[in-house]
Amino acid sequence: MNPVFSAPLPAGLDSLLTSQPEQGPVDAAPVSFSADGVDFGGFLARPADTTPATTVADAPATTSHAGPADTLLPAVLVFSDWTGLNDHSRVRATMLARLGYIALAGDIYGGGVELSQQEAPQRAGSFYGDPALFRSRVQADLDYLRSLPGVDPARIAVMGYCFGGSASLELARSGADVAGVVVFHGGLSTGIPAAPGQIRGSVLVLTGASDPVVPDDAVVAFENELRHAEVDDWQIVSYSGAMHAFSLPGTDAPDHGALFDARANARSWIAMKAFFAELFA
Repeated sequence: MNPVFSAPLPAGLDSLLTSQPEQGPVDAAPVSFSADGVDFGGFLARPADTTPATTVADAPATTSHAGPADTLLPAVLVFSDWTGLNDHSRVRATMLARLGYIALAGDIYGGGVELSQQEAPQRAGSFYGDPALFRSRVQADLDYLRSLPGVDPARIAVMGYCFGGSASLELARSGADVAGVVVFHGGLSTGIPAAPGQIRGSVLVLTGASDPVVPDDAVVAFENELRHAEVDDWQIVSYSGAMHAFSLPGTDAPDHGALFDARANARSWIAMKAFFAELFA
């Protein structure tokens, strides 16, 4: 069992975690905070030698502070699919911490809940149908991450998978102060398209060429939105044969257009790493 997690991970997630080699020990723990009358959960991971004397769960959520050696690190806010705060998001946060970033697996629903696949569609639908609410919840997670000790406020990115990818884009469209956004097989449409100059950071979209949830016309429409919004730096990478949820281990529903794809998963993680290396240089 990996010491970061309280229970053994499923084989697919354990393999995913192992795929990102450790560069040093990582400290990780659940966190909680409140904003606008909503209680949020989360999972914070960071390189161990940057952890303040207080525990990560006790980190203040009001102002930004340097770490014990006044070293500010890049930070990444990460959201998983529509089931909420799950082991996949915790694994990704831990992998990001292994790369030297402070990473928060965020919470959109509130309460740090994890929903079943049967519960998730209706709950997620209430956010897809209300972009303003969607954006406010992601902003609350971003504000918390920005407040943590050791976080460089000028080097923060947001990334997400499926529902979480859509959440990341809604934050960017809101004009949030983030350096960049990475979307893994996320929905690209919105009820409130970005206005010119509104998206302030770089954008990287990693999508499946055989994803029925994000078909070609949706990709083209999104490209046109980015052009209209005069986004300075954007990339869209399409992986041949990859379906929806291609980077979520254990996904096996090809009849519904969703299937884990080891090659697309590995390539998308490499693309993300290169994006962050450039963004945070």
